[in-house]
Amino acid sequence: MSVVQKQLEASDIHHLIRRARKAAHVLATLSGERRNEALLAAANAIEARAEEILGANEKDCAAAQQSVERGELSRAMFARLRTTERGIAEMAARVRDVARLPDPLHRRLSTMELDDDLVLHKETCPLGVVGVVFESRPDVVPQISSLALKSGNAVCLKGGAEAAESNAILVSIWHDALSAFPDIPVDSVVLIHTRDDVAQILTMHEEIDLIVPRGSEQFVRYVMENSRIPVLGHGEGICHVYVHGDADLQKAIDVAYDSKVQYPAVCNAMETLLVHEEIAPVFLPRMIAEFDKAGVEVRGCSRTQELALGQHVIPATEEDWKKEYSDLIVSIKVVDGVNEAIEHINRYGSRHTESIVTESHDVASRFMEFVDAANVFQNASTRFSDGFRYGLGAEVGISTGKLHARGPVGLEGLTIYKYKLFGKGQTVASYSKGQRTFKHRSIES
Repeated sequence: MSVVQKQLEASDIHHLIRRARKAAHVLATLSGERRNEALLAAANAIEARAEEILGANEKDCAAAQQSVERGELSRAMFARLRTTERGIAEMAARVRDVARLPDPLHRRLSTMELDDDLVLHKETCPLGVVGVVFESRPDVVPQISSLALKSGNAVCLKGGAEAAESNAILVSIWHDALSAFPDIPVDSVVLIHTRDDVAQILTMHEEIDLIVPRGSEQFVRYVMENSRIPVLGHGEGICHVYVHGDADLQKAIDVAYDSKVQYPAVCNAMETLLVHEEIAPVFLPRMIAEFDKAGVEVRGCSRTQELALGQHVIPATEEDWKKEYSDLIVSIKVVDGVNEAIEHINRYGSRHTESIVTESHDVASRFMEFVDAANVFQNASTRFSDGFRYGLGAEVGISTGKLHARGPVGLEGLTIYKYKLFGKGQTVASYSKGQRTFKHRSIES
């Protein structure tokens, strides 16, 4: 029987998560050196067992191909599922990248002398147990597992059914690597398999500290509405590139092309291209021709259609401005300037990633100041909004919210802080009665 065929009962899920909770308590006490040793061992194991990973992935791809043919799975999602020898080497490299990062735990953020011999420290610590639900990409398993271990957290993973075999072998390899370290519980990484399992963990607010849903807007909303556990994530990736009137033409073409074509299935790919009316007559015919060569379906406003010089453009509807295509489809709108572009983005965007192509520092500053998004760029592809590209080693997900963490969430987003107060028998009563007064003197850490 395949490891992914076993169905867990509700009692099994609760037992699994409680073991993860205990594991988290142990991880929080380990030294940074010990956590790094385990990460390097996991990276070596991934490389050593590449054939097993490729074999499991081939099973997933064979089953998924039938789903593609039935129209149940997009070709873009299928592309995210498949891995290769190079992909496995990158998995191991990302784990090593995380190991090289500074230890995020036990960092002293501030020190305050409340009074003589009464000193308060604020220090970083792990969240505890993090639940992550994701789709397709098997490389998510080592990415998240490495971030969790480095930050002293246990993690509960639920991948998409299309990647079940790949995810299972990767978790098994991770467990085997950790088993060589008697002081590191293998239960620090657990894998669940079904939607019913997800429904169970959403009720476990006393055992799980954070849920990171990586999926459709509907799924993220479902998680938020059906759990008391804090949720970190984003519903959609409706990202824009705005080409201003003074843009360098070749930069604009390169940025827009990369934002859409380089990897259209991901949440930081561009979905809508906004073009200043002054540059549109020159820019749009060339841009649409480049999209056409790449097999991109173009949907445009009436002015876009007029300026396309006979190239095929499907009339865009109101729904196109709200659509995350996750495919080789782009909507284009001509606007009268940066203010209309900002207004459009703030109305239809998902607060994920927005980019402006302009040679004007003032225009770029205005765009970055007034656009409401976790990531705002000038003269750069939206595809740069990624934990690895930001130097975070990897990412557990991307947050478009404004509490705790925002944008690509790496190690820092998996930590919180605690206050540690050191005294010598002091009591509040002496301060309430006016016998003593607080100093509240900040001390540099």
